[in-house]
Amino acid sequence: MSTLSDLLAEHTGLPGSVADHLQLVVAEWQLLSDLSFADFLLWVPVGAEGAADDRFLCVAQARPTTAPTAHPEDMVGTEVTPQEHPQLQRAARERRICREEDPRWHMGVPVRRETIPVRLGESVVAVLSRDTNLAVPRVPSPLEISYLGSAADLCQMIADGSFPTAEPAPDVHTSPRVGDGLIRLDSAGTVVFASPNALSAYHRMGHAADLVGGPLAPLTRSLLSDPFDADEVSQRIRQALDGQPGMRIEAEAQGATVLFRALPLQPRGQAAGALVLVRDVTEVKRRDRALMSKDATIREIHHRVKNNLQTVAALLRLQSRRTGNGAARQALDESVRRVTSIALVHETLSMSVDERVDLDDVVDRVIPMMSDLTSVGPGVTVRRQGRFGVVAAELATPLVMVLTELVQNALEHAFPEDRGGEVVVRAERSARWLDVVISDDGCGLPTDFSLEHAERLGLQIVRTLVESELRGSLSLRGRDQRGTEAVLRVPLKYRR
Repeated sequence: MSTLSDLLAEHTGLPGSVADHLQLVVAEWQLLSDLSFADFLLWVPVGAEGAADDRFLCVAQARPTTAPTAHPEDMVGTEVTPQEHPQLQRAARERRICREEDPRWHMGVPVRRETIPVRLGESVVAVLSRDTNLAVPRVPSPLEISYLGSAADLCQMIADGSFPTAEPAPDVHTSPRVGDGLIRLDSAGTVVFASPNALSAYHRMGHAADLVGGPLAPLTRSLLSDPFDADEVSQRIRQALDGQPGMRIEAEAQGATVLFRALPLQPRGQAAGALVLVRDVTEVKRRDRALMSKDATIREIHHRVKNNLQTVAALLRLQSRRTGNGAARQALDESVRRVTSIALVHETLSMSVDERVDLDDVVDRVIPMMSDLTSVGPGVTVRRQGRFGVVAAELATPLVMVLTELVQNALEHAFPEDRGGEVVVRAERSARWLDVVISDDGCGLPTDFSLEHAERLGLQIVRTLVESELRGSLSLRGRDQRGTEAVLRVPLKYRR
C-alpha cells in the first residue's frame, strides 16, 4: 500500500511545502469526514498544468465513523479525467466549493459529490471530494445540523487557505475526535450545541447541568482542579474565538482526566465561533504512563550515548594537543569532528518524542564547530540556505556525517591560506527528494580529479554512506565561474 508521500513523490513534482500542507490536511480530515457524514478523497492533478484534459489522481481516502461509506472500495491510486469528474477541475479553476446538481449512482448507491479546492497561499494545490452516501435516509436533528454546519465552516476555511495551520502543530493522532465529544460555540463563546459524549465528560468533571446557553471558558475554568491548567484551558478556548488555533491540552477535575482541543471557525475570514473537542481519558491514563515511561527510556539512552561520544571526543582532543606529529594531529582532529557530529544527532534525538531530527538545527550547530576545528583563512565563511526539514533518525546520522565531510573538504582544499571565500550549504526539499548543493568560490578541482578514485578518507566515507545508507547520489563538479560544488540527492520515500 503506497503512502501519501510515496504517491506524491511518484506522480507529481510538488515542492516540499505543498506536500507538507497536504499531510496536514490528511492529518485533520477525519474530523471533517465525521462532521460531514461523508467520505473524503484527496485528488492532485497529474496532467500538464492548465491542460484541457488534466487528469486527477486520488492520493488519500477517509471514511466517516458516523455514517455509511460511499466508497467501500479503495479509491487510492485511481485516476479520473475531467469528463468522469468535471467538478474537480471546476473547483480548482474557479477556486470555490462546487456541488453536483443531482446525485449519481455508484455501485448501486446514490452519492452526492462536492469538491473543495485546497488552497496554500495564492495557489490551489489539490482538490478534496466530499462524497455522501444517500442510501440511508437521515432525519435532521440538532446533532446533525450542528455537525454539518461546523463541517461547512471548516471546508470553507480549507478553500480560503486558513485551515489547517502548521503552527502550532496539534497532535491530531491523540487529540479528541468528533465521537469523543463536540461543543459548538458562537462568536461570543456561548455554547450552542454539546454532543452527548461532551456532556458526559463535563458530568465526570462535576458539572451536572446542561451546557447549552452558558459561556464555556469560565465554566471550564471553575471545574478544573489545578489553577494553572484552568487558566490555560480557558485561554485556549478564548484564543480559538479570536481565530488562533491551539494544541491539545490535558487537565484533571474531581479524579477525571479530560483532553481539550479548541478550533477556530472563520469561514471567509469572518468569526463564526469555535469548536471544542473533549475526550474523557481517565481509563487510558495508565497505558499512556507506561508508553511515556518507555519513550523516556529511549530518550535517556540517546542522552547517555551523546555523553559517551562527547567523552570520546574530549579524549581525542586532549590526545591531539599532546601529539607532536602534524599528520597524527590532523587525523585526531578529524576524528573529533566526526564523533562530535554524531553526538549532536543523539542529543537531538534525546529531546525528540518521535525518533525524528530537525536537520536545520543540527546543521546550524555543526557548521560553527567545523570552523573552529579547521585551520582556514580569516575571510572564509560558511552559511546555510533553504530548509532541510525534519528527517527520520535512520537518515539523520549518515546525512549529517556526509554534510560535515563535504563542508570540511571545501574548507581544507578550496582556499589557500592567504585567500578568503565562502562555502554555501543550499538545501531544497520536495515530496520525493532532498537536494543539497555545497558550493564554494575557491580554487576549483584538479584537472585529473575523480570521485570514484579519490583516496582521501573523508571522500571515501562520504561515498560509502551515500551509496549504502542514504541510497542517494553524489557528484563533484566545477562551477561555471570558479570554485567547486558537491551535489547530493537523497530519496525521502519510505525505504523498504
